[in-house]
Amino acid sequence: MVANEGELVVVGVDGSPESARALAWAARYARAVGASVRAVLAWHYPAPAGPAPIGVAPAAVTSEVEQAKLDELRAVIAETLGQSPQVPVEPRLAYGHPAQVLIAESAGADLLVVGSRGHGGFTGMLLGSVSTHCVTHAACPVTVVRAR
Repeated sequence: MVANEGELVVVGVDGSPESARALAWAARYARAVGASVRAVLAWHYPAPAGPAPIGVAPAAVTSEVEQAKLDELRAVIAETLGQSPQVPVEPRLAYGHPAQVLIAESAGADLLVVGSRGHGGFTGMLLGSVSTHCVTHAACPVTVVRAR
């Protein structure tokens, strides 16, 4: 399938069942409108507070972590969409907090799709912090795919 030039659906993928549902939804939508999908996995070294630390690990360690994360992303894409997705899917790994990464990615997208982790009861009605950040700060429309 050939995507329309410039039509891009960005979807946040973190390996959770909610993000897999968001990826599946994004692929169905992209197929319906003739767009391509960019599946983005954001990662960073843990920090006690503040922004994600940069340059705190040797390059060889960072390279190994990045390869493992990219393998994880590709596995989620294959498990969710099969070995031959019916839409073009670009896996992308980005360093940083997921909300910041997805908001930056939204600048070049026609739609941003994120999953929402429900916790049941009253808290299950609330969006997660990443979804909320994306909904309020993204440069394009946002779809939040709720947990079942």
